[in-house]
Amino acid sequence: MAIEPIRPEHRGALERGFAQLSEQSRYMRFLAPMETLSQSMLTYLTEVDHHDHEALIAFDRAGKAAVGVARFVRTGERSAEAAVTVVDGWQGLGLGTALTSLLAERALDEGVDRFTALLLSENREMLGLLESLGQVTVTERESGTVSVEVPLERERPGAGKGLYALLRIARRVAAAARSAR
Repeated sequence: MAIEPIRPEHRGALERGFAQLSEQSRYMRFLAPMETLSQSMLTYLTEVDHHDHEALIAFDRAGKAAVGVARFVRTGERSAEAAVTVVDGWQGLGLGTALTSLLAERALDEGVDRFTALLLSENREMLGLLESLGQVTVTERESGTVSVEVPLERERPGAGKGLYALLRIARRVAAAARSAR
C-alpha cells in the first residue's frame, strides 16, 4: 500500500481505477450517472496545486493499481469541499478512513479547518468517514441530498487514525494473500 500526492502522471492510473468502480459507487461519488471521465476531468483531477486543491492517491500493494483517492478543494479562506473514493474491492477495509484522516492532516497544514460535502442522503459510508473527523452538522437539502460540515482539529481524539487504519489494511491484505496461497 502506498499513498502519495496525486500528480499528472497518475492520469492513467486514475482512469483505470475509475473503471473499477461500480455504477453505484460512481453515482455516490459524482451524484449523477457517469460512465467515463472526460479528458478535461482527468486533467482537473490530476493537475492540482496541493494547496487549494489537494488529492491523495492510494495504490495497491504492488503499487500498480489505484485503489482510492481523497481530495479537497478550497471553497473559502478556511473551508474546503472533501471527497473520498475507494474502488469496490477495497471498500470496508479501512482505506477510506486512512485517506480521510491523511486528507484532514493535509488540509490543516494548508490552513483549512473545516470540510464540507454535498452527499446523497443514503451515502452513509461517506457520512461515516466525515464523522470519523469530528462532530458533523448535517443539513437536509432537496433531491435526496444533504450538506455536511465538519470542523477539523489537529489535536482531536483519534488523531493518527490514518496510520492505524493503514496498518490494519496491510494486515488484512497480507492475511488474504496468505490464505490465497
